[in-house]
Order: sequence, then C-alpha cells, then structure tokens
Amino acid sequence: MQINEIERDAVEVTSTATKSPTEPPIPLRSQRNTIALIAVCLAAMMFSLEISSVPVILPTLEVVLHGDFKQIQWIMNAYTIACTTVLMATGTLADRFGRKRIFIGAILLFGIASWLCGFAWNSAMLIASRAVQGASGGAMLICLVAVLSHQFPQGPARARAFSVWGIVLGIGLGFGPIVGGAIVALANWKWVFWIHVGLAVATLALAVAGVQESRDPQARKLDVWGMATLSAAILGFVWFITQGGDSGFTSASGLAILAASAASLAVFHAVETRIAHPMFDFSVFKVRNFSGALLGSVGMNFSFWAFIIYLPIYFQRALGEGPVAAGLSLLAYTLPTLVFPPIGERLALRYRAATVIPAGLITIGLGFFLMWVGSRIGDASGLAVLPGCLLAGAGLGLTNTPVTNTTTGSVSAERAGMASGIDMSARMITLAINIALMGLLLVQGVGAKLQTALGAVSADVQWNALASRVAAGDLVPAQSAAIMSAERFESISRNALIHGFGGLMLYGATAVSLLAVLSFCVFRLKQAES
Repeated sequence: MQINEIERDAVEVTSTATKSPTEPPIPLRSQRNTIALIAVCLAAMMFSLEISSVPVILPTLEVVLHGDFKQIQWIMNAYTIACTTVLMATGTLADRFGRKRIFIGAILLFGIASWLCGFAWNSAMLIASRAVQGASGGAMLICLVAVLSHQFPQGPARARAFSVWGIVLGIGLGFGPIVGGAIVALANWKWVFWIHVGLAVATLALAVAGVQESRDPQARKLDVWGMATLSAAILGFVWFITQGGDSGFTSASGLAILAASAASLAVFHAVETRIAHPMFDFSVFKVRNFSGALLGSVGMNFSFWAFIIYLPIYFQRALGEGPVAAGLSLLAYTLPTLVFPPIGERLALRYRAATVIPAGLITIGLGFFLMWVGSRIGDASGLAVLPGCLLAGAGLGLTNTPVTNTTTGSVSAERAGMASGIDMSARMITLAINIALMGLLLVQGVGAKLQTALGAVSADVQWNALASRVAAGDLVPAQSAAIMSAERFESISRNALIHGFGGLMLYGATAVSLLAVLSFCVFRLKQAES
C-alpha cells in the first residue's frame, strides 16, 4: 500500500514553451509553486498517517467503543474500500471540473470526516466516518499527483518536488505507528483523528493560495457502471469473508452474497471490455511486464500491509506491550520501507525489475517465516520477532519502487495514468480482501487452540464467538467466567492468541512466496501482443 515515487503515475500535463502575457512573473510563480508543494506534502502526510497510525490504536478502540473483532476489521476496511471506489473516478472528475476544485473539496471533506471520527461514540459511527475519510483520502491522493504534475511540468524542479513529496509520504507511513501510540499514551485516542483537522485547515489555506487550477478539455465520461459493479463485488467478497464465520459460509445468505459478488465482478468485466474508454483496460494484462509487476503489488498487500492491521494486537495483547512500546516495535516493521526503496531502484536498473520484484517478495516471505520462528521460541517476546519484521520491511522497500515504475513504464505514455489506476486499485482491493481473510484465519487458529485446551472442561461454548473475542485482544471475555478462573483462562487465551498469530505469519510467508514464483514466471512468459 505504500506509494513511493508515484510521480511516474502522474497525469501527463502539456506545457507551452513560451510564457504567455498573462502568466505571473517568475518569482511570484515560484512562490506559488512552493506553497502548492507544501499543501501537497501536508495532504500526503494526512493520507499516510491515517493508514499507519490507526492500527496501533485498534486494541484501544475495541475497549472504549465496546466493539467486536469484526468491527475492528471494518474500521480499517471501510477506509480501504471507500478509497478504492473513488480512485479511478476522481481523475475523471478532476479533469472535467478542475483539479484544484476537487483537491480542495477532498481536503475539506477529509477534515470533516476526521472530526466526526473523534466524536464517534460507537463502532458503527466510527466505521461510517472512516468510509468518508477513505473516499476523501483517495481523492486527495489522485489530485495531489495531478497538481504536482501541472505546477512542476518538467526539469529539475519537477524531480525535486516529487522527491520531497515521496519523502513526506514515506515518513508518514513509517512513523505513523509511534505517533499513534504516543497520542494514546499521552492524550486520548480521539486525537489520532483530530490531529488531521488542524492539518486539513492549514492544507486548505495553502491549497487556495498556491495551487493553480487546471482541467483537461478532452476529459472522458465518468464510468459509473464500472465503479458501481467493482465496488459491489469488493464489498460483497469482504462481507462474505468477514461475516461467514457467524452465518456459515454454506448458508443460504452466505452463498447468496457470494453469488451476487461474483455476478457483479462478471458485469464489471463485461462493461469494461465493451465501453470506449474503460477505467480498467484489460488489454494491458497481455503485457507481461505489467502483469508481473502487478503480481508484486498483490503480493505486498497479501502479506505486509494487511498484517500491519493485526500486529498491534499481537504486540499489545499477546505480548503485553503498551501502546508506545508497541509503536516502537512496529517501527522495525515500517522503517525499512523508507530505507530500502533507493536500493531497490538501483538493483532494478542493474538486474531488471523482472528479477528484483520476485526477489523482494521472497524477502518479505523470509521475513514472515523468521517472525513465525521467533513467535515459537520459548516465551514469545517482541525482540524475538523483530528480526523478521526488519527483513519483511526491507523486502517491501526493495519491491515497491520497481513495482510502481514497471507498471507505468511498461505501457505507452498515454496509458500510464490508467496503468497507475489499475495498480493502485489492485493494491487497495487485495488489501481489503486480505484484511478480512487474515482476520478469519486468526479467529480459526485461536478457536482451534482454545478447543484443544478447553474442550474437556467446557460445555455449550460458542467457540467462534469466544475465539473472536480473544482474537480482538479480550483475553478474559465475559463467557470465560463459566469455564474457569480469570487468571487461568487468561494464560490459555494468551497462548491461543500467540498460536493464531503464528498461523498468520506462516500464511503470509506462504502467500507472498507463491506470488513471487508466479510473478517470476509471468515476467518470463513470451510477450503477448498488447
């Protein structure tokens, strides 16, 4: 999910070689560009902090909002799914109605949504507010790239602008966990969201002052049917995975949701292959470099970024760390993603992305395997899993930049924006699905361990409900009082939680390694005609 060097994904902006009489003097224009760059960087900081700071407070939210494990998943997935829904549409709307106008609207909406998140009195309100945050955050992301492309059209200034923006975005992603942990420890969980209100006000003022309006006179028509059917398919699949444990995966309602999701996906494919200007041009999948790199995007979000949602529960509940300590532990997972992208880019230039992307995915897999080994060494501790966290983060850093550059560089310039949109959508879609899938696997792993430990001393236990409470970090749920003492049950449930996370680590290692092999094979297929 990390977005490094997305400047290659930027909308192509044509600039005239000569200055028109109405253009402002060079010093004034330079000053406005600097103000616009600061606005873009603040918007990027808001987007990235909201992704990486919220996971560390999920255990706190589960307690103060009296939520359950599924609601914790939806707090993150509401943001992800909403972001996916607007990614492709925002570019079209910005081209038609003005990039500055849509950018300002997205900033304003993000600030309002952040304010509402802090005032949430239950999980349902927070989930709804997070959906608005995700939609506005996705719109900001697309618009800020277009803004930079327009105000810095070429030359060293463009390179510096995108470099500064990428660094700020990475800092937000890397340091978000410790920021979230520190806010919870020193103030209140609400300020993890309210901090964005102040940032939004400052960003709004700078955007109004510095950003120049721009449009595309040949803007395409909004692909409403494509948006609706893709969103319905993603929501249905995530709902099926998340709710299936309660209603039953083979129940009539579960199968109906699954069938409706599959039908929506089929309609989406039919629509996109028939309209003149699809938001998903499936013909690009014939380009082996594009498809091989896209599998890299899928691999990162089928392992690294989905797991970060659950790692705070592991550090805080299974290992007993506080919010600040858990945030520091998470830095071992996220900081390598800032250090290794330049190395990944150099390696890609020397050995080609077709080699570096699968190698980076394999490195992530090895990191997850090391985490699993560390979780099984004696009394599990944060230090035991940190080497694996560092290696997985390094693998992500090696993979992300070559993936971004290859998906856009493997198609013609006029299709780069569309390729970027598919890449970003693939990241968000697989992240949303895998957040739900990892949650299901965690509950199943915890439940199996609890049944093994408690089966002989318990009767009439709703195992799925009990496992869901323990997986959410509630080590002594109310229903445990009828089984045994709180102290003894806490020890058993802690071991079950550690066992469940061990299964997730193995799953992450296996999934990303298989995708690495698949990516390697696709890169080496005979080039199909595009």
